Amino acid sequence: MNRIATFGNYQSALLDLMRAQTRAADAQERVSTQKIATDLTGFGRQSETLTALKGAESRIKGFMETAHAVSARLTTQDLALIQIGDGVAGLRQAIGSVLATDSAGPLMLELEGQFQSVRGGLTMRHQGGYIFAGAATTTSPVSVANLAQLSAAPTVASVFRNDTLKSASRVAEGTTLETGFLANEVGAEIFEILRDIQIYHAGPGGPLTGKVTQVQKDFLTTQLARLEPAATAIIDKTAKTGSLANQVESVNKSHQGQLNALGELVSDRTDADMAAAITDLELSQIAIQASAQVISQLRQVSLLNYLN
Repeated sequence: MNRIATFGNYQSALLDLMRAQTRAADAQERVSTQKIATDLTGFGRQSETLTALKGAESRIKGFMETAHAVSARLTTQDLALIQIGDGVAGLRQAIGSVLATDSAGPLMLELEGQFQSVRGGLTMRHQGGYIFAGAATTTSPVSVANLAQLSAAPTVASVFRNDTLKSASRVAEGTTLETGFLANEVGAEIFEILRDIQIYHAGPGGPLTGKVTQVQKDFLTTQLARLEPAATAIIDKTAKTGSLANQVESVNKSHQGQLNALGELVSDRTDADMAAAITDLELSQIAIQASAQVISQLRQVSLLNYLN
């Protein structure tokens, strides 16, 4: 005699339906995220490797962010040094013109203007901080506003308020670049020359106006000669800034290459096979429909079917 019972059939069909729904949810997640799993537990033994790869990615991204910040600062530093260099070139041109014409004319006004150019470069800011102030970025590295204040200062060194800590940045593992200059090492020689000219102008040898004497010409010739190495020093610092910018760019390109390689390694371990995922989704949907149909048919089964 056949045993008539629907509980076992219902239970089996429901389990099949639940399994099919679970497979469908898993396949749908792979299709939507394009990843094998959404957390480390889903990757099994690969989780430790993925953690290490992600840690390396984070470190490289940190170095790249630092390199971008350094690059931007070096761009501003380059502009400041160019401005200072233009100021020194203007000083040399103004003094050379006096020596060529034997007439001082508006020499001191021109020197005041070039002093402001040099001072502007020395007090240039980047993201709110003075770039030549060392670590004291909130304090202007130059305390005088004009040639009169410069000549009144006890020494040139006393007009600079930067500290001695140059900016340095770690742009890669084991690579720290000193990228900054200090205001006193950039501008002290130029300020010394300007101070001497201003003191001479206001002293017994001056004023430096109108037709110049031979003694005044000799003095200005000496100052012009002093400006040449000062201009060379600014050019050298500008060239070094450009070299540092190129080095940072090269390091950043290397980081980008490493980041791309790590991305491929991570992708190989985390990306889902989309063709397989779509196939699994379609098959699981068919299985759900089949299980649902079986359950529907079981609802129609009763003892009356056998009695009839």
